[in-house]
Amino acid sequence: MPEYFDFHSHIHFEKFADDIDEVLLRMREKNVGTIVVGTDREQSRQALEFAKKHDGIFATVGLHPADNTKESFDEVFYSELLSDDKVVMVGECGLDYFHIKDEAEQARQRKEFEKQIDFAVAHNKPMMLHIRDAHKDGIDMLRSKKREYGDKLKGNAHFFTAGPEVAKQYYELNFTTSFPGVITFTHDYDETVKYAPQDMILSETDSPYAAPVPHRGKRCEPVFVIEVVEKMAQLRGEDVEELKIQLIKNTSRFIPQFLARK
Repeated sequence: MPEYFDFHSHIHFEKFADDIDEVLLRMREKNVGTIVVGTDREQSRQALEFAKKHDGIFATVGLHPADNTKESFDEVFYSELLSDDKVVMVGECGLDYFHIKDEAEQARQRKEFEKQIDFAVAHNKPMMLHIRDAHKDGIDMLRSKKREYGDKLKGNAHFFTAGPEVAKQYYELNFTTSFPGVITFTHDYDETVKYAPQDMILSETDSPYAAPVPHRGKRCEPVFVIEVVEKMAQLRGEDVEELKIQLIKNTSRFIPQFLARK
């Protein structure tokens, strides 16, 4: 069982190719686990292959709403990847109106998101959500599907940077929120981190992006999740050792292998 867990990273990306052994060594030294996240067919395949090679690393498979706008979600292809027990979630999928302003493209996103919601429920997998500047539409879609699927619909809203009122709506849908390194260099989300129920929060880096203080300007990597956890504890007024235990407990809900070890 890891001591820290980076719930969302992309260390299978090319940006880590030159020194991935050193990155993994630092993770082992600090006892940090992670989920490497797929964003399209090829990146999902690579994420799974990477996870299969390393203990304590898991994968998601899915289609990002903005990174690959030419690809449509292929249920047959992703079903094959999902058959490996190293794949623990579907995504990252969702809606991104920050990068995509065109209304027709946003409509396409909603269709692809719906496909992946149905797919995740059909395969009894939680979802890794990417929702940016689109919480209203995303939550409306999830609410509609929740009425249809009930408790079968579950997951996490990754890189969560919205207010408590938005967070509350995800928690009501039984979706957790994972907080990234941005909470270490802006106060914009302090109240959300404080408000969040202890059993509904996770820690992440989104490596190689958004490195936390004191690593700003550097390529982010999973060991930097330590600074994220420490900042979460500081904002919440909680003991960091107790929060670490709670975060691993929360993570274990998404990773059956962790539950099996208890």
